[in-house]
Amino acid sequence: MNRIDLTPLYRSSVGYDRFGSLLDAAFQTEKTSTGYPPYNIEVVAENKYAITLALAGFKESELDIQVENGVLTVNGKRESSDEPRNFLHQGIANRSFERKFNLADHIEVVNAELANGLLTVSLVKEVPEAMKPKKISINGLDAKVIAHTSKPDQAA
Repeated sequence: MNRIDLTPLYRSSVGYDRFGSLLDAAFQTEKTSTGYPPYNIEVVAENKYAITLALAGFKESELDIQVENGVLTVNGKRESSDEPRNFLHQGIANRSFERKFNLADHIEVVNAELANGLLTVSLVKEVPEAMKPKKISINGLDAKVIAHTSKPDQAA
């Protein structure tokens, strides 16, 4: 198996140790993936995304969507039909599936909608206030950023 050497990235970055395992998982998924069901991933607006899966013939009751540990999993399990059918050609897949998507930090699933054979999962990136950039004062020169507490030995 070919591995990518991420040593240069690790020399100048902190917290990207998970990145290597994500790349390895992506390459493994690509090798084992059947390509079913087909899907699109799109940027809808700033910090808003959508994953659309083509699920011809699936009903809502046959689909399960879950998010766990940063992985979105979409499962489809067809209900068995008792009526016999005689196909001359069967080009529409009639099988169960499981499709997984790795989500970046702070990506949340906000909605899922099934319409016209397309399942659209809406995602949004919501960075917590504590994770947004902030100015750090040097030697306490910027009192607006860091609140100073009075020392106990100072008289009021």
